[in-house]
Amino acid sequence: MKRKILKQYFGYDDFREGQEVLIDSILSGRDTFGIMPTGAGKSLCFQIPALIMEGITLVVSPLISLMKDQVGALNQAGIHAAYLNSSLTTNQYYKALKLAGEGRYPIIYVAPERLLTDSFLDFALHARIAMVAVDEAHCVSQWGQDFRPSYLKITEFIERLPSRPVVSAFTASATKEVREDIVDILMLRDPAVMSTGFDRPNLYFEVQTPKNKYNTLSEYVKKHTGESGIIYCLTRKQVEEVCGNLIREGVSATRYHAGLGDEERKKNQDDFIYDRSPVMVATNAFGMGIDKSNVRYVIHYNMPKNMESYYQEAGRAGRDGEPAECILYYGGQDVVMNQFFIEHNQDNVELNDITRQLVRERDHERLKKMTFYCFTNECLRDYMLRYFGEYGGNYCGNCSNCMTQFEEVDITEMAEALTGCIREAGQRYGINVIIDTVHGANTAKIRQYRMDQSSFYGKLPGVPVYKLRQIMNDLLVDGYIRLTNDDYMIVKLTEKARDILEGKAVIMMKMAKEQEQREKKESRPKKKSSAAMQLKAEDEQLFERLRKLRTEIAREENVPPYIVFSDKSLIHMCILKPGNREEMLKVSGVGEFKYEKYGERFLEELKLGTG
Repeated sequence: MKRKILKQYFGYDDFREGQEVLIDSILSGRDTFGIMPTGAGKSLCFQIPALIMEGITLVVSPLISLMKDQVGALNQAGIHAAYLNSSLTTNQYYKALKLAGEGRYPIIYVAPERLLTDSFLDFALHARIAMVAVDEAHCVSQWGQDFRPSYLKITEFIERLPSRPVVSAFTASATKEVREDIVDILMLRDPAVMSTGFDRPNLYFEVQTPKNKYNTLSEYVKKHTGESGIIYCLTRKQVEEVCGNLIREGVSATRYHAGLGDEERKKNQDDFIYDRSPVMVATNAFGMGIDKSNVRYVIHYNMPKNMESYYQEAGRAGRDGEPAECILYYGGQDVVMNQFFIEHNQDNVELNDITRQLVRERDHERLKKMTFYCFTNECLRDYMLRYFGEYGGNYCGNCSNCMTQFEEVDITEMAEALTGCIREAGQRYGINVIIDTVHGANTAKIRQYRMDQSSFYGKLPGVPVYKLRQIMNDLLVDGYIRLTNDDYMIVKLTEKARDILEGKAVIMMKMAKEQEQREKKESRPKKKSSAAMQLKAEDEQLFERLRKLRTEIAREENVPPYIVFSDKSLIHMCILKPGNREEMLKVSGVGEFKYEKYGERFLEELKLGTG
């Protein structure tokens, strides 16, 4: 039955890794917890059981955009589904509840704030609830990066139901502590837990420290004209500046942040999803639940506040499994801005003082780990996977560090000068002052602090500033120095630094060969997808014809193009060149319902394109 549904409604012949195990667990009546990376198909793990089980499946979801997107995709596939949230008028809401009570919808998406309202409880207490599926389950944990107090209402709602349904939970990003929190808070009973791993092999990771972020960004976006991409900025002001500049340069871009009105946010989001504006410039307010499959790059204009956020935001690239790029532009000011946000966080006002302080300390620790990601010379993918508790080799071959040649360099003498300068200055200054001192800079600040009188002043005049900064970063990562959490980050020595100061340590560091030339080299050649590589030259023209038809249908039905068929499905059509219904149903992503809606038109286009 489950395989028939997979093919009939979703158009796939086989399950992806972990899907069948999770589906079987739910169908056996057991509580289930799935940890699957973005794009791994976790929604099918509760949608397929929902179509088999007797009764209604409630999917608790945190964002309106997430519900709208998934319900739209289900309806396009021929599955009756509805959502209940604040975007509905009172009449629409009660009409949806009435139809739900009549058994019209096997799947209902609901905002957590609605669960304990009188009207929804009245419906739920008189309906047969087969399963409560908690999507984005990390929102239940105050240690998670997107903690939402409203998620704490889920267990109370379940306890008030006449009979306990199966409870399932799903997330794409959760550390060991957050996973344990999810199981405890949702009161999952002996759950089957399945983690398919956090790795996304199709994503290329890179960290850059450009001298001019905007120029670097502009050059990249213009090289990828016509491709869909997201650019994340830390502040609304940066979003406005970056988006405005790109538009002035002729880029079809739009913007998204919390300062815009609801109507404009919705319009801009739709322009991006429907490919009218393929480039989205946004704060982290954008993205959760955006199931856009053809995002080819995600650029972080600033470093995010933690690895969880970075993994989730970068993971919005390449959801179709095709190659995509995740690039982070790092600047020292990013750390200062994130520290400010942590200290002035308004999201945790509902917590008591002790818990709020614990969360603040945890946030600072996470920021430190995120900063280390930007400094490391190790495999970027491996660093990320280790953060989430996965261990493998330290080489992926698909990140900037793995594609750079490094050499081991003895930096003991330079480390001694830097740590000695910190000690002599009374551990009172930041990294820049220490670097400028040992380099012998003649600046107003150095003279004001009288650091030009330090015995370490001009100790390392021949070492480039960028190399001194790399060494400071390495000492930070290796625990010889630390930074305070003040607005002005002061560098302090740790107990471990004593070995350097007493001349007992030999410090080795991996450095990129020919750094200056590497910084100027052209960006790596664009990587084609495995499917696209199979296309012959004449098939590329056919692919464009199919894309054009897809766009026409999407406009007619007012749905995003990728909901009609993904790029992957169109490429598969070009390769297989189906000539009838039976052959078209062999195309990945073409189910029976979608064939009835669109199949004949695509067959006709294939016939014209190959005739």
